[in-house]
This record gives sequence, structure tokens and C-alpha cells, in this order.
Amino acid sequence: MIAAERGLEGALAPAAPATVEAGAHLKSVSQLVALPKFPAGCTSSVCRFLTPEIFNEYKGKKDKAGVPFELMVLSGCQNVDSGIGVYAGSHDSYTTFNKLFDQVIQDYHKHGKDDKHVSNMDYTQLKCAPFTAEEAEMVISTRIRVGRNLAAYPLGPGISKDQRAEVETKVSGALSGMTGELAGKYYPLAGMSAADQA
Repeated sequence: MIAAERGLEGALAPAAPATVEAGAHLKSVSQLVALPKFPAGCTSSVCRFLTPEIFNEYKGKKDKAGVPFELMVLSGCQNVDSGIGVYAGSHDSYTTFNKLFDQVIQDYHKHGKDDKHVSNMDYTQLKCAPFTAEEAEMVISTRIRVGRNLAAYPLGPGISKDQRAEVETKVSGALSGMTGELAGKYYPLAGMSAADQA
């Protein structure tokens, strides 16, 4: 009797969904229990390259920094108008989840998985179109946005608040040691005065 009841209980258990509707209603990775189904017209990289095979292979897995795969695709599943929609959790994500990231990088950057990145930090070799006089008058200041991190820390989706504070301490310490034309003052966002903001 008990065995029969257990069999019936198992038969009545709800089956896992084949897909989960993508959209703003998704609030956490716990809701990505199946392949996201994107609306018609969605053209994001995560929509185009996240196949059932890739999703099923990577779901429930984490990179070496402990960032879950579902967190890397969550933003693109929430925001179906994203251009890319997939964000690495750490440097290791590119290797651990290469079947997705290689396609995205090839498509967006035209950089194949066997290509080599060459860095040239000599600003005198930059090839920039000249400003017109009118454009030059509009430039008051400029900034360089760095979208990477220190190798020992996860990237944006996976970094904790404490780790962000550690990164800020290390980077601001390194910046304060710069001299010559690179010398400057570091302005932390937290506690910035209204005068500094202006």
C-alpha cells in the first residue's frame, strides 16, 4: 500500500517546465529552472546563442569564483531588449562556459576563440579622427571607463559588496602612486561632496 501510494505521489508530482518565459517578471536565478523562451523579435546575443543544449549543459553550474551560470544570463532574460544580455561572472567564466561566450564574442567583437589580443598602450599611436572647431569647443573633460577588474575578484555579476570595497582600496591606492601627467585625485562615489559632484 505504501509503495503504491509513493508511486502515485511520484506520478502526481508536477513535471519541470520545458521553458520559462523571459521578461521583467523574472526576479532571481531560482526562477530560471528551464530554458528561457524569448518573445518574437528578440535579437539579443543571449536569445540567439543560448540553445537548449548549452542551457542544459551549464544550468546549475558555477565558475571558479562561485558565480552561477544562471546569474550570468539573468539580466538578458529579464530585459528582452538587451543587446548582449550575458555577463561573465569572472575571468574563468569565459573558459567554463565557453560554448556560449565564444559565440557571443565572435559575433560582437569579431574575435575568434583562437585569435590573440594585442595590447598597445602607446597613446601616440591612436588613430583618431580630428575634431571640428565646433566639436572641440564642446569638449570640457573626458574620462576612460574601465570595464574589467583585478584577476583575483569576480566581475560585476558575481562580486560581493565586501569584495567591491577591497577592489576600491587596491585601485585607489595604486592610482595615488601615479606621477607626472597621470597624477590626479581619486574621488570616491561614497561620501562625495556636492561641490565635488558639481
